[in-house]
Amino acid sequence: MAVRKTYILKLYVAGNTPNSMRALNTLRGILENEFKGVYALKVIDVLKEPQLAEEDKILATPTLSKILPPPVRKIIGDLSDREKVLIGLDLLFDELTETEYSGDK
Repeated sequence: MAVRKTYILKLYVAGNTPNSMRALNTLRGILENEFKGVYALKVIDVLKEPQLAEEDKILATPTLSKILPPPVRKIIGDLSDREKVLIGLDLLFDELTETEYSGDK
């Protein structure tokens, strides 16, 4: 049985704007369906904590930052493109690789 990676994620939003709420809701759906408890998510409102956005060089919101596992990756936008999010988190690539190598050839 393969050991699952633990994902550490930060979602930077700017208040309760429609794009921020869409990104948060979409991300929660993806995390609950695909990651099943192997993640930690911190939501950072850059209006309340601008220093955190500055430290992490966040220039636009919403931005999803994958801290662990390496490499660090950032996805900018409302995360509505599920495939792009999964590729950005390395999950879709891992699934494709496992399917490719575990099947009969």
